[in-house]
Amino acid sequence: MPHAARPTVTLHDVAAAAGVSVATASRVLGGSARKVAPEFQARVLAAAAALRYTVDASARAMRRASDSIALVADDLTTPSMGLVVAAMEREARTAGAFVTVSSTMGDPERQAETVRVLRSLRPRALVLTSNRLLAAADEDRLVKELLAYEREGGRVAVVGETDLTFDTIAFDNVGAARAMGAFVGRAGHRRVAIFVGAGDRRNMSDRTAGFVAGLRAEGVRASDIELVSCRADRDGGFAAARELAEAGMDGRQAVLASNDAIAIGAMSAFRAASLNVPGDVSVTGIDDLPLASDVTPRLTTVALPLARAGAEAIRFAVGERGPARRLVLAGRLIVRDSLRPRP
Repeated sequence: MPHAARPTVTLHDVAAAAGVSVATASRVLGGSARKVAPEFQARVLAAAAALRYTVDASARAMRRASDSIALVADDLTTPSMGLVVAAMEREARTAGAFVTVSSTMGDPERQAETVRVLRSLRPRALVLTSNRLLAAADEDRLVKELLAYEREGGRVAVVGETDLTFDTIAFDNVGAARAMGAFVGRAGHRRVAIFVGAGDRRNMSDRTAGFVAGLRAEGVRASDIELVSCRADRDGGFAAARELAEAGMDGRQAVLASNDAIAIGAMSAFRAASLNVPGDVSVTGIDDLPLASDVTPRLTTVALPLARAGAEAIRFAVGERGPARRLVLAGRLIVRDSLRPRP
């Protein structure tokens, strides 16, 4: 009578029997260079022996070859994201890994599908950056894919605002914009325009709220604050400023742009309209891109630690697993030449 085939024992079975994570079992049985505590190593080896677990050589080779950290980003064309990615790549090299990059333009379905595909490629960790608020109620499929990836032994870190229970690095966008709004108000500007980037982006809406709060705290009336919607890039700032200039400025003395790219575009449009910055109108930004100190006049802005955010995301992704961590990075006001106090 033929013998019944023995059920296949998986890495998940070994991990469960040893009382450790799948990632720990994988490191022990896959020959990883990453250290595992002797106690856990002994438990994994004992469980594997008891269950007669056999390592699949081809699967082990695939795991070793995939020492990548997958970055899933909204938009890779923005200057600020370039700084984040460069810092990620530098930090990943120190951990013996490399970064692969995918762009989703912030579309929830594309994000979820990208994570699904990446799961099959078994990256060492996954970093998701998004300027939308990532919430479980709105991102059901994406959340399921991320949780499944973690159950399979992966690590997830999020750069952006989220109420999800993953390691998170966020910027204090409200605080950064509030500081700028208050500075502009203290400089005597009483009729201002805020160039607002895309309304469906959490960082843009937070910065708008911060600008208004800072201005109002310094006595600027709500009726004297004009919100101007525009694309969150140089061309968007140029178009918004050109329209404002053609309308005669309506007494506006300052433009607070939601990022440096918008601000730089606005200054170019004002110059084309024969308006002097800051003589006729002051302009400010947020981010402190390298170009901000090279344009004429040099841009007054709030420096956000973009490179640190990229490096911290990698450290979270490759560090020891534990309770979800949240790091909020503050900005720093940089006063240059594009703002002039008003009497």
